[in-house]
Amino acid sequence: MTRPDRADCLVYTVPEAGALLGLTKNASYEAAKRGDLPILRIGKLLKVPKAALHAMIGSAEALSVEKADPT
Repeated sequence: MTRPDRADCLVYTVPEAGALLGLTKNASYEAAKRGDLPILRIGKLLKVPKAALHAMIGSAEALSVEKADPT
């Protein structure tokens, strides 16, 4: 079985998702533990769905724009 290209994968590892947010590996796992990262648990395996992470980031960006816009 061949491994899919990373661009085709539907999930990130916890460190990959954290790195996108500027977090260290340890900080990424702590964020996942706190529920700050959306995780999918398969047994002991933790994955971060790309769609959920990007939606979370998009929501945060929208909120920061609304707060910055005084109109």
